[in-house]
Amino acid sequence: MGRLVALSLLGIALALLGERLLALRNRLKASRVVESVDLPNCHLIKGIEAGADDIDILPNGLAFFSVGLKCPGLHSFSPDKPGGILMMDLKEENPRALELRISRGFNLASFNPHGISTFIDRDDTVYLFVVNHPEFKNTVEIFKFEEEENSLLHLKTIKHELLPSVNDIIAVGPAHFYATNDHYFSDPFLKYLETYLNLHWANVVYYSPDEVKVVAEGFDAANGINISPDKKYIYVADILAHEIHVLEKHPNMNLTQLKVLKLDTLVDNLSIDPSSGDIFVGCHPNGQKLFVYDPNNPPSSEVLRIQNILSEKPTVTTVYANNGSVLQGSSVASVYDRKLLIGTLYHRALYCEL
Repeated sequence: MGRLVALSLLGIALALLGERLLALRNRLKASRVVESVDLPNCHLIKGIEAGADDIDILPNGLAFFSVGLKCPGLHSFSPDKPGGILMMDLKEENPRALELRISRGFNLASFNPHGISTFIDRDDTVYLFVVNHPEFKNTVEIFKFEEEENSLLHLKTIKHELLPSVNDIIAVGPAHFYATNDHYFSDPFLKYLETYLNLHWANVVYYSPDEVKVVAEGFDAANGINISPDKKYIYVADILAHEIHVLEKHPNMNLTQLKVLKLDTLVDNLSIDPSSGDIFVGCHPNGQKLFVYDPNNPPSSEVLRIQNILSEKPTVTTVYANNGSVLQGSSVASVYDRKLLIGTLYHRALYCEL
């Protein structure tokens, strides 16, 4: 009788593991093949060889790139080189990406930047917020951008128990932000288990010097985050659920869900066209190729444009798609004055004129 019970329990466990594995493949879109959608006036950006996971553009056309991200188990074309912040002036006729100097005292050797966001204060001071993973830990770094010197002055490092696995960030004040946690846990094994079991424990946190709180939860893997031009709505990408959540922002900085837009791809970072309010999304058509890297069958890239997301039927357009022959693992797409920048998790970056 005891052996029969043991065999029954083993069978149930194996069935559960098989079901979870099949569900994970579906969440990764492991069988999806992307059809190419080309743009005519594009070229790879010189100096970006190991990823530009996130991009943020100031109203004056200065674009910041977060480069060189490394994560446990993720491929890297430059595993021994620290990450950095690059800048490109999109108002120049032939813009180039230049690395910004960072002030003394900041640990450059362990700099591992992820999501970024800029904030312009009332006195026109520009702050750059950077999600950082030094030695695969989780911090948020706040810098002051000094344009005349092409440099960043490090102001503050933020750590908090409610920020265990930070992915992306949107600044809403000089020391205030919303951030996504793509996992509830910080331990790599527990993260894997959380993903495998599809626990939906990821969340969004609001941080200020006076208050830190969870303001949205129940995500599979909360990823990119941004804010509408009128500052009324927060957009959150749930990468493994293939969704963009629209949340209404309240005066106390709490969020309530307004709607969910379902897509057929893994949505990464979100960028807003300030002139139209359109959302540009860096996407991964096939997540399995992204996480299990094969140079002979590389991860593909996809950029979506979402118009009128608050309407009953938003318009979703594929702006760019590539099978990995040019660009592998697109993570962000940012637009400025009919110029499109596409970054990747660990590959190159593309500059296009629309």
